[in-house]
Amino acid sequence: MNPSTAQARVLVDELIRNGVEHVVLCPGSRNAPLSFAFHEASLAGRLTLHVRIDERGAGFLALGLAKGSGRPVIVSCTSGTAVANLHPAVLEAQHSRVPLIALTADRPVELYRTGASQTVDQHDVLGVGTLHVPVAEQRDGQHPMWRSLVCRAVAESRRGPVHVNVPFREPLVPDEDTWPDDGREAWTRSEDPWQVTYGSAAHLSPRTLVIIGDDRPERTEAAQHLGWPVIAEPTAGSDALRHGTLMVNAGLPEHLVPEALVVVGRATLSRGVSRLLAQTPTVHVVGEHEWPDPQFNATHATTWLPRPETVDHDWAEEWLTADKATAVAVDDLLADEPWPTGLHVARELVDAIPADANLFLGSSNPIRDVDLVAVPRAHVHANRGVAGIDGSVSTAAGLALVNGPTYALLGDLTFLHDLNGLLIGPDEERPDLTIVVLNDDGGGIFSLLEQGAEEHEASFERVFGTPHHADMAALCAGYRIPHSLVDTPEQFRAALALPHGIRVVEVRADRAVLRGLHQRLKATVSTVLAR
Repeated sequence: MNPSTAQARVLVDELIRNGVEHVVLCPGSRNAPLSFAFHEASLAGRLTLHVRIDERGAGFLALGLAKGSGRPVIVSCTSGTAVANLHPAVLEAQHSRVPLIALTADRPVELYRTGASQTVDQHDVLGVGTLHVPVAEQRDGQHPMWRSLVCRAVAESRRGPVHVNVPFREPLVPDEDTWPDDGREAWTRSEDPWQVTYGSAAHLSPRTLVIIGDDRPERTEAAQHLGWPVIAEPTAGSDALRHGTLMVNAGLPEHLVPEALVVVGRATLSRGVSRLLAQTPTVHVVGEHEWPDPQFNATHATTWLPRPETVDHDWAEEWLTADKATAVAVDDLLADEPWPTGLHVARELVDAIPADANLFLGSSNPIRDVDLVAVPRAHVHANRGVAGIDGSVSTAAGLALVNGPTYALLGDLTFLHDLNGLLIGPDEERPDLTIVVLNDDGGGIFSLLEQGAEEHEASFERVFGTPHHADMAALCAGYRIPHSLVDTPEQFRAALALPHGIRVVEVRADRAVLRGLHQRLKATVSTVLAR
C-alpha cells in the first residue's frame, strides 16, 4: 500500500494496542490517511469514533472523554490553523494533567516556507513539545519505529498532554485494504509510576488543617482520610467540611485557626483560603511537577502525603460543630432571599441530581457557588488547570459520553463561548447531558470583585458586566436542542427530572443583587463563628 496509508494504519493499530478507546476526529484533507484508518477501526469495533467540525470544541470533547475515563484520548485534525485551535484544550490538559494526545497531520518538510497552502511550522506549536513522526517512505524497517513512537506518546500522556505530529505525502487515500497485524499487545509496555505514598509528619501540629484543591483523584481521596479536618474544593471529593471555604472567608475565630496546613493540589477558588495559606506558619505542600505554593509560604514540599503522628480530636470536633452551625445559618439566609440566585441554584442542583451522576462546573461563579453552599459530593469535574471558560459544553459532553448521565452548571458567558459544543452530527453518539445555564446576562463574577464596587459604577456595566441580551431559547432551537426556562424552585426540580438526552435548562437571575447577597452571607457566618 502507499506509504501514507501504511503509516496511518500502523499508528492507529498501535494506539489501540496501547488501550486507546476514544478518538475525536475533525475533517480535513491532509489528515485523510488517519481519517480512513480511524473510520475503518471504528467499523471493526476496535475503537469509538467521535466526529466534530470545530477543532476547538473537539479538543475539549477529547479532554472531557479523558477526564471521565482516566485513559488517553486522541484528538486528530488536519494541518495549519486547525492545529492552533487545539491549544486551549491542550493548555487545560497540561495544567490539570489530563492524558490528552493531539495527533495532527502536517505537510512534509519540503513544503515548509514555500507558500504552500495550509502549511505552517507545527513544531512545538501547542507548547508541550512535539513527538515528530518521520515522513513515511517506501522502505523496510519503519513499522517498529512508528510503533515505538506511539508507545512513548501514550506513556508520556499519563503526565499530561502530548503532541504527535505526522507529515503525510500524497497520495492521501488508500489503494489497498490490507490492515497491519491486529495483535493486541503493545509494542513496548510501560507502567504508570504514580501511586499514593506516605511519609513522616513530625513537623506538623496536631491542629493541622488539610486544604485540597484540584489534583489526581487517587491523592485527593487519600488526603481526605488523614484524620485532620478537611476543606476541599468541589472537584476533590465528598468527605470534607460542607462550608469550610465559607468559614475561612468569613474569618476564623482564634480557637479554629490552624497551626499548620497540608495543601494537596492547586487550591485556586478562594481568596480567603489564599490568605490562610500566606499566614499559617507551617505549610506542607504536596505536588508532582509543581509546588502548589503561589503565596511562596511553603515550609515543606513533597510528592507524598504526610501521615499524622498526632491529631487534636477535640479541635477537629470544634470544626465539625462550627460547620454544622454554619449550615443552619446558610439555609436560613437563603430561605429568606428571593429565588433565584446562583447560590440557590448551586445548592438545589447538587441536592437534586442522583448521587452517581457526574457534575461538571463552569469556571467563574458556578464552581464558587457550589464551593460555598452545596453539600460536598463525588463525581464532580471542572476545567481548573487554567480555569478558562472556553470549551465547557464540549468537556461536559465528553464526560457524559464515557461516564453516563451528566449535569453541567454553567454561567451564560461560559455557555455562549462554547455554543458549538451543541453541534453534533446526526450519525454521532449523543451524550446524556443536562446543561443548567445560570443566565444573569453578563459577567456576574466581576460584581463580586474590586471592579464591582460602587465607585467604579460608571465603567462597570460596559467593560465588565458586558450584557449580551442573547435569546437562549432561539439559540438552542437553532441547534435542535430542547430548552426549558424555569422561574421557580419547583419548576427547576421538575426540569431536572425530565427524560434524559442533551437539553438546556435556563435560570435567569439578577446580577445586581450579587454583591449585597455575598456581603450578607459573609456577615451571617462571621456572627455564627463568633458565638
